[in-house]
Amino acid sequence: MTDFLLVSGAAAGVCVVAMLLTAYAARRAGRVSVVDVTWGLALAAVALTCAVVGDGDTLRRWLLVGLVTVWGVRLSWHIWRRNTGHGEDPRYTELLGSKRGGPLMRVWIPQGGAIWFVSLPVQVSAVAGGGVDLVVWIGVVVWLVGVTFESVGDAQLAAYKRDPGRGPVMDRGLWRYTRHPNYFGDACVWWGLWLVAASAWPGALTVPSPMVMTYFLVFATGARLLEETMMERPGYPEYAARTSMFIPLPPKNRG
Repeated sequence: MTDFLLVSGAAAGVCVVAMLLTAYAARRAGRVSVVDVTWGLALAAVALTCAVVGDGDTLRRWLLVGLVTVWGVRLSWHIWRRNTGHGEDPRYTELLGSKRGGPLMRVWIPQGGAIWFVSLPVQVSAVAGGGVDLVVWIGVVVWLVGVTFESVGDAQLAAYKRDPGRGPVMDRGLWRYTRHPNYFGDACVWWGLWLVAASAWPGALTVPSPMVMTYFLVFATGARLLEETMMERPGYPEYAARTSMFIPLPPKNRG
């Protein structure tokens, strides 16, 4: 228990430092949406810190560092390139439009807390002993599916936006089977990481982390929130009627 408290405390410290640096960067940039870039990098920093501080199974500790870092750096780089030159994200404008609270209470503390909570499988795994190798590699496969969906989906959407002859709705490639391949991929990443952690007790007890992450990706700040504005675009309701919202499925008959 002492080892876990030490690792978890170190992870919390990384979250605090990450949010302080992000708040400073946001003030310089004039927009709080820079926190989206911090998300992946902060989780990678948490994974590295847990691996260094923890004394659990060496292979699993450093495997998780590699998986989280590859995912986190790719995601942060993609978001940074996508948002460069743009103003504040409308989601944050709406979030901060309330008379009560400011960035501290509405962005920095919730985001820092979310990073700590989502990283619980990594924290617990950093102090756990050897586990079931088969479960570890199943987790790696699920993680790989997730990263593939995220990266390919993002690349396909970027190519669609650059195409001057594009249609009103992106329904090519992975987007033909799910309206949110990037969100689906993100969920798979965290279920894969949980499986790696769950290969050794008590990693399985951290299942609330991927469950909460999936809930936010689907219902809270992810797909459902985006759909509210997307449904106003010409052709999107028809696209939504034939295409699964989250889990990839064959499209329904257009007729």
